[in-house]
Amino acid sequence: MHNIKTVDKLLKDELAATETYKQALDKLREDAALGESEYLMPIYEAHKDAVSSLQAQIRQLGETPSEGSGAWGTWVEILQGSANMLGKKAALKVLQEGEKNGAEDYEKALKDTELSSNIRSLIETKLLPAQQAHIRTLDRLLDAAA
Repeated sequence: MHNIKTVDKLLKDELAATETYKQALDKLREDAALGESEYLMPIYEAHKDAVSSLQAQIRQLGETPSEGSGAWGTWVEILQGSANMLGKKAALKVLQEGEKNGAEDYEKALKDTELSSNIRSLIETKLLPAQQAHIRTLDRLLDAAA
């Protein structure tokens, strides 16, 4: 059994995350005083890996993965762009909220009784733990920025 809508939503979340981290990293590189890019780059890479993993799962189900993050991604990019203009702490807070929302979406997906065992295992062993680690990293960065 599988629920392609659930997996596609998770993919769109991850696409939005990669777009948002790219925007934040571009801003950090532009303004060296903001620092933190060495902590954010591994999170960006983890989201890119999650995109690849979810795309592969969708293809295995015989479907075509989404290529864009949709309206949610556009909203997150606008929010991150505004936060970037307000400074490091605001930018980190937006990233942290995005990670928390992503973790909630993974937890919600695990409650989907139609989710295949392969996708469930991917979420439980790789995607959700990574999301939780990202939240802890951003918590530390925010504490240091306070």
